[in-house]
Amino acid sequence: MNRFNLKLCSKDFNSRDYYTNIRKALLAGYFMQVAYLDNSGHYLTMKENLVVNLHPSNCLDHKAKWVIYNECVLTNKKKTFIRTVTDVRGEWLVGIAPHYYDLDNFPQCEAKQLLEKLYKKKEQHKRLIR
Repeated sequence: MNRFNLKLCSKDFNSRDYYTNIRKALLAGYFMQVAYLDNSGHYLTMKENLVVNLHPSNCLDHKAKWVIYNECVLTNKKKTFIRTVTDVRGEWLVGIAPHYYDLDNFPQCEAKQLLEKLYKKKEQHKRLIR
């Protein structure tokens, strides 16, 4: 940021938005690497619809509905794991990367249905603010 003469700004470390902003920043960079928890309890990647598992070394203390991941690893036992996962909110997807989560880019699947709900929720929120 110094090299480009950008102002260094951050929330106070004790702010309740501090970690939320970090997670949103991570999502802005990894918006293509999102998985969601489907109705059967498995994680599926958004565009590829690939069944993945959270790597045993992950630090999440709950099964998050939406996660971003840094790395996808196929083991010799034919299991696919996602590593370096971070819990994110579904609403952030359509706010941060609407170009990628455009409904026209998705086949009819559970991911598309979830996105449709998120877009409807976003529209309702806009109407309430007006």
